[in-house]
Amino acid sequence: MTEVMRAMVLSECKKIEEKPLKLTDIERHSIDNPDEVLIKIEACGVCHSQLHGIEGDWQEIGIPPSFPTVPGHEVVGKIIEIGEKVTKFKIGDRVGITPLLKSCMNCTYCDEGKEYLCENSEITGETLRGGYTEFINASENFLTKVPDSMSSEYAAPLFCPGITAYKAIKAAEPEKNKKIAIYGIGGVGHMAIQFAKVEGCEVTGISRKKEHLNVAEKLGAEKTFQFTESQEEFLTKVKDDYGYFDAAVVFAPSDMVTDTAIKSVKKGGTVIIATVGKIPNFLAFEEKTVRGTLIGSMKDMEKVIEIAQKNNFKVVTESFPLEQANEVLERLKNSDIEARAVLIP
Repeated sequence: MTEVMRAMVLSECKKIEEKPLKLTDIERHSIDNPDEVLIKIEACGVCHSQLHGIEGDWQEIGIPPSFPTVPGHEVVGKIIEIGEKVTKFKIGDRVGITPLLKSCMNCTYCDEGKEYLCENSEITGETLRGGYTEFINASENFLTKVPDSMSSEYAAPLFCPGITAYKAIKAAEPEKNKKIAIYGIGGVGHMAIQFAKVEGCEVTGISRKKEHLNVAEKLGAEKTFQFTESQEEFLTKVKDDYGYFDAAVVFAPSDMVTDTAIKSVKKGGTVIIATVGKIPNFLAFEEKTVRGTLIGSMKDMEKVIEIAQKNNFKVVTESFPLEQANEVLERLKNSDIEARAVLIP
């Protein structure tokens, strides 16, 4: 008899208030290739990008690429079975999976250690192989060991917001006393503050909600500003109270926020865009640099785990049972999650 597993399945894009994710029994994943392992999922973080995919905001860029799909792309669990050619892991190891589930391993990007840019990549949570379920199979080449000192609930968010934050701060070329603004203090932003602090930067947290600014302050931000819809009023307050930033990192998926961030950095400054959106205005004569960034490599992921463990990073999470995925995503949509929600199968 075919073994099954519980999964929150998306069959069509709908507003999250309509509860589009349905708890369904689907065929349990199994090892398909000799370099794969089978993982019993212990925790899966809930990412804002999944909300956009579920509600259809990103269909124009092909997300989600097909139906039905099981969302969830920041997964930690325990290996319960290994393929015959697996050499890096053993049964009982706890491992994590980033949004990158697979790449071709044979193109220019993969050869350069930028496998996350591979044209033939497979993304976790954009097929039935997502994290909002009980089991997942994956190649050993795309897994990272999770230390015994980290709980699965703590570690899961490191595999998306953690690596995204690390890569974005790295792209901002951090150095001691550099003034960096973090726009959007949620699951990713609260980690970006900590990565910037490790580099000795002077960090400013910017968010719409006071609760998120409180998180920024607790994590060491020297300054915080509450974002307002009046761009002129906001920029005047920043300039008068603090001055222009050397760099800004944008995690909030808003073109207005991106535009504001660009205007808040000094001439010759840098803005890192770590979300989907457009750049409304850009004045070349100010010699500002705008860079995009996307998760990171497997080597980057190992570095994230190492830095988080060494510096005792605070990963702010709230845990919920798997079947509450719709309600959790609705809370995320309404900014009622302090930093990161985690689903427990």
